Amino acid sequence: MALAKSHLVISLVVSCLLILTGCESSQVHFNKHVALFIFGDSLFDPGNNNYINTTTELQANFWPYGESYFHPPTGRFSDGRIIPDFIAEFAGLPLIPAYLDPNNNEFLYGANFASAGSGVLDETQPTIAVKLTTQLQYFTDLVKYYRKKLGDVKAEQLLSDAVFLFSCGSNDYQFLLERNESSLLYDEYVEMVIGNLTQVFKVIHEKGGRKIGITTLTPLGCLLPVRAERPDNTCDQELNIISSLHDKALSKKLQDLTQQWEGFMYSKFELQIEITKRMKNPSKYGLKVGNSACCGTGPFRAINSCGGKRETREFELCDNPNDYLLFDPYHPTEAANLQLAELFWEGDSKVTSPYNLKSLFQVTYVDIIQHTTQ
Repeated sequence: MALAKSHLVISLVVSCLLILTGCESSQVHFNKHVALFIFGDSLFDPGNNNYINTTTELQANFWPYGESYFHPPTGRFSDGRIIPDFIAEFAGLPLIPAYLDPNNNEFLYGANFASAGSGVLDETQPTIAVKLTTQLQYFTDLVKYYRKKLGDVKAEQLLSDAVFLFSCGSNDYQFLLERNESSLLYDEYVEMVIGNLTQVFKVIHEKGGRKIGITTLTPLGCLLPVRAERPDNTCDQELNIISSLHDKALSKKLQDLTQQWEGFMYSKFELQIEITKRMKNPSKYGLKVGNSACCGTGPFRAINSCGGKRETREFELCDNPNDYLLFDPYHPTEAANLQLAELFWEGDSKVTSPYNLKSLFQVTYVDIIQHTTQ
């Protein structure tokens, strides 16, 4: 009951800080940088897979990746910037580089641990991607670094103010279906994924983190490679059911955690819904093509051959990625990533809830403590 009351107070403080001009500390704290820590898979990977022993299926450090912004390519799975890059820009931060980049030794603004192919479960492609539990270990190593470099008080301030961004889960469900483990019921598997993800959140909370931003799954059943393999080129409803089960379980768990953990706040972005909208009606969102990739080959350019360094060598490349929702069969273009990032940053409660990311960056845990003790 006390924690529930605490969350109500937090909600009121957030409303105060965002609406009332009398809450002056809001702008002061927003001008001070808030660190950003990024976890997950290829949607958020800035190039960590350049530095591990993996396959080119899980790398993007070759042309035409990055062609619209990065020269040479960095390893981002897009023609340019990805969602965390734009979030960092909106928050007044520099680009958060790959944690594994040996040239990166400054973590004052945060770190990006995301790895293409990564899963929430350890058994999801553990040898060719940086699994989420390993990403978490990198973060705990950084906590020790902060305490040593900044001292305990400043380190705790940095961590409590920081935002922790996640994109994960899609690879776990794709991997499950590839293994054809029919003995595992979908709801049991979802429970495993959400359970492991909760343990990651728990460690972050124990280390002082309070603010989580997370996307729902990508639209697994409507991915171009899935549709291209089906006789009628329609979405796979079985996969969509799994996506729905995951997203509902994630929502419930996040709501529960706000009642159980002191100061816990989150922003959940409806990524699946927003991508599906643009697949079905691209022109409504300033795009021309939603049902084919800019780069790839075969029907819908759904064979992931972009760059010619994977199993299939031949590929086609569109003239203008800005016309497309997807750059390769799985990943958005820079233009689409910008739209998605803007919604994650300042979308209304139908798109990102219960808070958007801008709210999480503006409100520091110090603000909450000060207002709850006045």
